[in-house]
Amino acid sequence: MAHVHPNRLSVHALAKLLILTFWFGVCATQSIAQTLKQVSLPEVRVTNVRRVFHNGEHNAFTDLTRFQDRYFLTFRSCPDGHMVHPTASIIVLASQDLKKWEQVHQFSVPMRDTRDPHFLEFKGRLFVYTGTWYSGETTLPRSEYDLNKHLGYAVWSDNGKKWHGPVMLEGTFGHYIWKAAAYGGKAYLCGRRKHQFDVRPRGEGPEVESAMLVSDDGLVWKTASLFQEQRGDETVFQFQDGGSVLAIGRRGSDKAQILRSKPPYSEWKRSELDRYIGGPMLVRWSNRWVVGGRRSTDRGSKTSMCWLVGDDLHEFAELPSGGDNSYPALLPLSPTQAAISWYSSHEKDADGKPLTAIYMADLEIITP
Repeated sequence: MAHVHPNRLSVHALAKLLILTFWFGVCATQSIAQTLKQVSLPEVRVTNVRRVFHNGEHNAFTDLTRFQDRYFLTFRSCPDGHMVHPTASIIVLASQDLKKWEQVHQFSVPMRDTRDPHFLEFKGRLFVYTGTWYSGETTLPRSEYDLNKHLGYAVWSDNGKKWHGPVMLEGTFGHYIWKAAAYGGKAYLCGRRKHQFDVRPRGEGPEVESAMLVSDDGLVWKTASLFQEQRGDETVFQFQDGGSVLAIGRRGSDKAQILRSKPPYSEWKRSELDRYIGGPMLVRWSNRWVVGGRRSTDRGSKTSMCWLVGDDLHEFAELPSGGDNSYPALLPLSPTQAAISWYSSHEKDADGKPLTAIYMADLEIITP
């Protein structure tokens, strides 16, 4: 719902607006609860919604983890906005209790836009990976976006206090790296790239494929397999017993897909989901899979959370969100408790301009 400055509303109009907002929220919650009951899935209560970071810049693309008894939150911050700017940086916050946060690291890469940071705990280290567009000394026009110039970088820490890097990730030039996972002493990344690194088309489109990249040390990478031959995009891997992979892949603005594979990951099975998912998340919580990300609705873009059962999604929560939003990260705390981060621009400042800020909330399973 669009923000309207209270000073421009009569008392009667403001009361009516608040009643309608409450009513729509109640109706949506009841509808979700009824649907979950029909398929015997647990309801989830969203509480303690809070804005945890805003510095007047565009803050986006979150990840959340626990490392050595502390919680870590990372995201991109840029004074020039969402698109490709060399002024972007990656911020890392730490907390003992998920309530009070302190900045423990911030980094950028000269003449590159750092974005989409993600954590990976691997071989006793906490890595933060970021994909970077080459921008040059100033903002890069969209007509000049070139995936062939993309390059991955990483910083890492042994204790969450002293950080090393950023260092270039060998083997990632021309790859837009995305979420990492680890299994069997190896690290894995999604890296999307142009087919045969074609120099003709710029930007991204149907000619983009996705590769599973593998590393022994988290810094030097090579291609393990191709898992998406067309419309490759943001893909999150989760490893299961025996090394089998379950993944959720964005497909541009088309419907997302579930992807499955077994070692050596040379063959992939794909199933289309019922919706587009922007900034997909896949997490195991309470012995069930949770899928999250941006969903298109008749009220605009929203950050949505779903149970994944087979190949079907069942929404259990819609987080407060609007406009530029999504890229959630869910961190299970117990079989019934979890924390979640995301970004959104649904709030506005005193001048009526959108705040693109980082948010968190508590999740609780309230039915078995």
